[in-house]
Amino acid sequence: MQLPATAKTRRICTSLLRLLAVGSTAAAAIVMATSREKASVFAFTFEAKYSHTPAFKYFLIANVIGCVYSFLVILLPAEGPSWRFVVALDAVITMLLTSSISAALAVAEVGKKGNSYAGWLPICGQVEKYCHHVAGALAAGFAAVILYMLLLIYSIQAALKMS
Repeated sequence: MQLPATAKTRRICTSLLRLLAVGSTAAAAIVMATSREKASVFAFTFEAKYSHTPAFKYFLIANVIGCVYSFLVILLPAEGPSWRFVVALDAVITMLLTSSISAALAVAEVGKKGNSYAGWLPICGQVEKYCHHVAGALAAGFAAVILYMLLLIYSIQAALKMS
């Protein structure tokens, strides 16, 4: 089936946004999964890694889900009834990624600045490489959230034009 020029343009833009979303979610997941560092403080050695923090695990899992989802949607045919379902799933993935980055940013802020009221000390002075790794993952995750918001707006607009 031959698509009209506007449908081809729409499909190219959507595919490009989805490829960028795959890249940013994959980058966020890989960088977060590889974030770890050992440090010694007063002859006490400890290791900082993403798996020690539930919010960072959630962030990693959400980005893997977003990456796989975007990749699978790229493989869907250009037209069809499945696109209305894609709009709903785009909204779900956008909310999932938004909540995961919010949780991870909150934990990262405590890691960076501590919390004097709770007696939590900042750790980024002892494990700078780890904190920079996490910051990179969060930056890629933030880019993914922006891309998914654009995808959601574009998907809704495309679905309304189909009806």
